[in-house]
Amino acid sequence: MKVALIGATGFVGKAILNELVSRGNEVIAIARDITKIEIDSEKVTKVAADVLDTEKLAATLKGADAVVSAFNAGWTNPNLYADTIAGAEAIQAAVKLSGVKRYIFIGGAGTLQIDGNQLVDGPDFPEEIKPGATAVRDYFNTLKQEKELDWLFFSPAIEMHQGITIGRTGEYRLGKTSPVFNEEGRSILSVEDLAIVIADELENNNYHQEQFTAAY
Repeated sequence: MKVALIGATGFVGKAILNELVSRGNEVIAIARDITKIEIDSEKVTKVAADVLDTEKLAATLKGADAVVSAFNAGWTNPNLYADTIAGAEAIQAAVKLSGVKRYIFIGGAGTLQIDGNQLVDGPDFPEEIKPGATAVRDYFNTLKQEKELDWLFFSPAIEMHQGITIGRTGEYRLGKTSPVFNEEGRSILSVEDLAIVIADELENNNYHQEQFTAAY
């Protein structure tokens, strides 16, 4: 399989890149600064790109079997909300222009629902990441109107961050619009196992034009 991966140098993107390559896939690894792409493999084509340059990005994506976006406008970005929306919408437009149909967008847990209420709207949602989480939720509302692409919106577990050091286990349980909780009432997943979820979905094509999630 040939996969175009946007945001290949980020926390999530790096893990997905490693997983895809370990399975023998070809990867077009796209990032603002490709010198930060540590993996050195004949399976990886490194491409520097600005996601807002729709035509150039579309040309880069052309010929891929699927596009995975791990785009992040930067949690410390003072213009995080607007830049997240602009970047995500530009990527979607580029995917359509490229002719690639399969598109997986890595979103956030804030879009998951408990009792019909999205987590991002809850009183306990962390204020420091709320602008970015709100932008991702608002972009998801746009993506849900997309009819041409075979898109997917992946929401990680509530606890999926750099402090989770469980590593690669290969174990996970899937869900759709609500968090997956373990026996201790936690929704948790390592970034390495998140990468397995995405790689497995690319191989199995179980979901189409919908949201899904995973946790232990």
